[in-house]
Amino acid sequence: MKILVCISKTPDTTAKIAFTDNNTKFDTGGVQWIINPYDEWYCLVRAIELKEADASTVIHLVTIAGADAEPVIRKALALGGDEAIRVNADSTDSFYIASQISEIARQGGYDLVFTGKETIDYNGSSIGGMVAEFLDLPFVSHATKFELTGTNATITREIEGGEEVCEVTLPLVVSCQAGVAEQRIPNMRGIMAARTKPLKVVEPVTADSLTSYIRFELPPAKAGVKLVPADQPEELVRLLHEEAKAF
Repeated sequence: MKILVCISKTPDTTAKIAFTDNNTKFDTGGVQWIINPYDEWYCLVRAIELKEADASTVIHLVTIAGADAEPVIRKALALGGDEAIRVNADSTDSFYIASQISEIARQGGYDLVFTGKETIDYNGSSIGGMVAEFLDLPFVSHATKFELTGTNATITREIEGGEEVCEVTLPLVVSCQAGVAEQRIPNMRGIMAARTKPLKVVEPVTADSLTSYIRFELPPAKAGVKLVPADQPEELVRLLHEEAKAF
């Protein structure tokens, strides 16, 4: 079985976010980049678990990024990917990225394509569905469990008010979230092996970018906390009525 795991580099969750060029571009200065957690903790780890159950399984990684993403790719290889493909393009447009991934998937003849449910920077949650559409494959989103028996997958996904269990035959595309697998840390053997694993760089295919960004805005600063003495419940009630906001 061949599995394609889609990975993306995202800012570390502790990074200080700022914008440049009149708030039209993300300021990458001093930002620490990581593998998008939904891609690493769930998609990649579940693929590794499937390989541990069937040694003939091959795991390829794909990312759409410039050369600065290679440290992130090497970490994914250290965790357990067999080889990686970097499409040499720098884009934040979902349609463009999905077009590149689907072309790699089409050429590679993969049985299973894993994507994270979203990236933690743009939160678009659209790549998986687009890839499935381009490949004309079934798509199951927001998976919390993924089990495989032969070529039949049983997938549990969250829906409003409960869960839904789907049975699908490979090949297919799945977007994953918490519950599919547990986070792993690369060991020394994996880190050393990652240095020599194949990392192929390919040029992008022609595709449109349908999204442009007009302006970025930081959320408003949080207001200070008001402390009410324990012996003044009337003041607390007044504040709740007059100043507290419903969310």
